[in-house]
Amino acid sequence: MKISQLLGYLVPRSLLSRMLLLLLLAIILAQSLISSLWLQQLEKREQEGRMSATRSLALSAASTVNFFQSLPVEYRHIALDQLRNMGGSRFFVSLNQEPIALTPVADTQAKRQVVNEVRQVLTQKLGQHMAIKVDFADPATLHVFNNETLLSDIPPSWARYTLIIEPLNPPILVTQIEINPGQWLYLAALLPEPYMSLNEASLPASQFRFILLLTAILFLFTFILVRWQTRPLRHLADAAVNLGKDIDQASLPEEGASEIVAVTRAINIMQHRIKRYIDDRERLFSSISHDLKTPITRLRLRVELLDDEQLITRFNKDLDDLEMMVKGALQTVKDTDIHENIELLDINQLLEQIAEVYNLHETLMVIEGRTKKPYRGKPLALKRCIGNLVDNAIKYGRRVRVIVMDDLEEHMDAEVVLLYFIDEGPGLPAEQLEKIFEPYYRLDKNTPGTGLGLGIARSIAHAHGGDLVLENRPSGGLQAVLSLPRH
Repeated sequence: MKISQLLGYLVPRSLLSRMLLLLLLAIILAQSLISSLWLQQLEKREQEGRMSATRSLALSAASTVNFFQSLPVEYRHIALDQLRNMGGSRFFVSLNQEPIALTPVADTQAKRQVVNEVRQVLTQKLGQHMAIKVDFADPATLHVFNNETLLSDIPPSWARYTLIIEPLNPPILVTQIEINPGQWLYLAALLPEPYMSLNEASLPASQFRFILLLTAILFLFTFILVRWQTRPLRHLADAAVNLGKDIDQASLPEEGASEIVAVTRAINIMQHRIKRYIDDRERLFSSISHDLKTPITRLRLRVELLDDEQLITRFNKDLDDLEMMVKGALQTVKDTDIHENIELLDINQLLEQIAEVYNLHETLMVIEGRTKKPYRGKPLALKRCIGNLVDNAIKYGRRVRVIVMDDLEEHMDAEVVLLYFIDEGPGLPAEQLEKIFEPYYRLDKNTPGTGLGLGIARSIAHAHGGDLVLENRPSGGLQAVLSLPRH
């Protein structure tokens, strides 16, 4: 399958579906741009807030370090015990002989910014001579006193107010500073709300729900608006299709948008003009019929007064040809008359009635397949059309095989009834397949006929919105394909 054909199937065909698709794409594009700008602003505000909170936390850590440095060595453990028992301290503090090994959390931009900011502030406040280690650790793997004691192993009261926030358990900022040789001050703390998490800024659930609600509301109102505006267009399309079948149908109501009203008015005017033209044509042919019969009759009477038998024969032959042409022209107008009412008819039954006539003595017409449901058309016109095709196939091809297909035609949106008339004749030269539809054109002059049957059949097919084409079959014989769309 070609890409163009695949795109043709994927692209919606109706105005409503195309409008909704374009609206959806516009909403996605607009919301993506707005959400991107909003996220950028949110990230900027969060980054500024996180850095401000980080500086405050780092300054508090520097003050805590200065406080412990000012205490005598023998009082430092007493101060730590008091802090743990009282609770409420911003940091969980411990003194260790060596830095505690940590399992750091995944590296993110927010983590790097916080760690660098803490290290920079502490270096400024405490000096370049102190060893400083800063990192984030997960509460589940965090060691607090030494490399064997986990946060979960200590009494809950010691860390409840500083490190444990269930069920979130955000990453913990751990700062280790060598305040004296062989003495590392361990400071563990959480970033203040709402900066506890180190995840990148994302679209909040409330914002996502708002986008979905806005899209649904726009879709609903667009659907109502487009359906309201396209309803007259559907009526317009149906009327335009039925115009070829029933020229006397009622005029369309002029309603809807101004552009639709203008198109509706134009179709009503066109219908009125076509009807007037057809009425004039009927009166013209009726006049021709009446006016030509009288002189032809007079000529026949005058020919009878001639004495030359050979001349009389030639005159009569010319008059017979003239009379046949007049009758043929009138028959063409009559057989393609579009004033017949449209009815639901059973094509299966119509084919069986025609087959009864041709299969009285031997089987000349075989029917294969059936239509699925009745067809809306002009019964007498379709009977003439099918009868002409069957008669033509039997006359030149001895037998006819009629195949009925009532299915969804490829590359079309509407259902179509296909009738194949296959004969056993010699077929036609390729250059004659279209010329044979011309009035009075006959390839075989020895076979009786007027040369109007195929032209009438195609005109009736066109009046039903369909077509009639002739094809030579590779295995021999001629195939006439009659297509009748359902409307």
